[in-house]
Amino acid sequence: VQLVESGGGLVQPGESLRLSCAASGCLVSSFCFGWFRQIPGKEREGVATIYENGGIIVYADSVKGRFSIAKDNAKNPLLLQMDSLKPEDTAMYYCAADGFPFTVDAGIPNYWGQGTQVTVS
Repeated sequence: VQLVESGGGLVQPGESLRLSCAASGCLVSSFCFGWFRQIPGKEREGVATIYENGGIIVYADSVKGRFSIAKDNAKNPLLLQMDSLKPEDTAMYYCAADGFPFTVDAGIPNYWGQGTQVTVS
């Protein structure tokens, strides 16, 4: 399974970014996918997860109402729409996937992308 993130960058507070994750080597429709983020020196934090063709979605409390996760099985990408960005959202964002379900605070996915940097300043 290969995961490749894109869409990170530098934005000002209040602006938006959309991250994408292309997946190959797995059956996208049956896999659980998620976004995690990490700041150097801090623990990795789950941001959002999506499972069961979008029927089960979990968000971290810190991003509820501002971030939206979606998965398009036909076009393959996993998306994370991030609105009303705050400086505390600055981190490296990672796409993750597994054949077994996981959420933002339960389970550790086996497959990870290389990450894309998001900086809000």
